[in-house]
Amino acid sequence: MGAAAEMVGVTPTFLRALGAAKLIEPRRSSGGHRRYSRYQLRLAARARELVDQGTPVEAACRIIILEDQLAEALRINEARGHPAGH
Repeated sequence: MGAAAEMVGVTPTFLRALGAAKLIEPRRSSGGHRRYSRYQLRLAARARELVDQGTPVEAACRIIILEDQLAEALRINEARGHPAGH
């Protein structure tokens, strides 16, 4: 967890807060250590950006979840031949 926090530029407590807010849920190694994917680290970095701008952690997590849902909906529409904005 310490290495992941260092990579993102946050504290382990911040990563635990993101987990409590259900933004990221790391896998556990056989030794019980948290393992974060690259995608989860990108989400954590985005959360850090929002928090640095003054957004509360819970609100930042909700914003990121909504951004992710919107991006997925846009990808689905594009795949179905419905370009964004039409």
